[in-house]
Amino acid sequence: MTVIVTGATGGAGSWIVEDLARDGYDVVDLERPPRARENVTFLEADLREQGQTWELLQTYDPDAVVHFAAIPRNGIKLGAETFLTNVESTYHVFEAAGRVGADVVWASSESIYGSVFADEPWLPEYFPIDEDHPLRPEDPYATSKLVGEDLAAATARKYGISVTSIRPSWITYPGSQRTAQGRETFDPETADPNGNFWSYVDVRDVVTIVRAALEVDPKADREGHGHGSHEVYLAAAENNFLDRPTAEVIETVFGDLPDSCTLEGDQSAFSTEKAGRELDWQPEHTWEDAELEQVPGPLFLE
Repeated sequence: MTVIVTGATGGAGSWIVEDLARDGYDVVDLERPPRARENVTFLEADLREQGQTWELLQTYDPDAVVHFAAIPRNGIKLGAETFLTNVESTYHVFEAAGRVGADVVWASSESIYGSVFADEPWLPEYFPIDEDHPLRPEDPYATSKLVGEDLAAATARKYGISVTSIRPSWITYPGSQRTAQGRETFDPETADPNGNFWSYVDVRDVVTIVRAALEVDPKADREGHGHGSHEVYLAAAENNFLDRPTAEVIETVFGDLPDSCTLEGDQSAFSTEKAGRELDWQPEHTWEDAELEQVPGPLFLE
């Protein structure tokens, strides 16, 4: 099986490439890292250029595309560049994939709901948040993901391919102490409202949900749809990284809770029930173990 991966020198993208190559997939990637990797062809292409993107997919005629290349958040580039780069590259990848009949798995974001980068903090209509919750982004990054999901649906309709949008929470890495730092400095009485409600997902669980989406039978019944459908899945760890009751923290920091809140203990504010039901995927890693682990990352980046 040949898979084109975009964003392979990025955080999650590099772990996806390593996993696919290790299992014998033929991987074509669009960035050049410091080292080579067996089963991987590294190329350079500008996804903002339609011609380069189309030529790449027509040349390698992949079975699937994993699209993780993007400006990954606000504050890295100016807002206009963030929005235009993400939307333009996503459009070109989806259109090229449709033309060669390749299914797509791509990185949307939990920020699509609008709460993460909102100027004024707000609470969702209910907890836990699921894929059906209304989307109200107001920033360029999250809005680029909203447009991307609309493009995903349009591409699936037009070309009859399967496009899967993964909405990861904040991606963390084994051995990183960022969750520990956040927990140790957290004071609910003085903390600023956090629009992702202190959720996270281990990069290894991002890899496994991408694999699950790639390997699910494209003609299988997913919410009554078959081949030629667009599906959306949240990816989050089962708990928050604060080691505190989620609803209690949210109520203290935000000053309120939505009327519908069924969160128990330190349960994540984001539901992964749909991914479990349709992809047979469950998050396996939590901060309790990951902070203490020393797991080598992709060697081709070193």
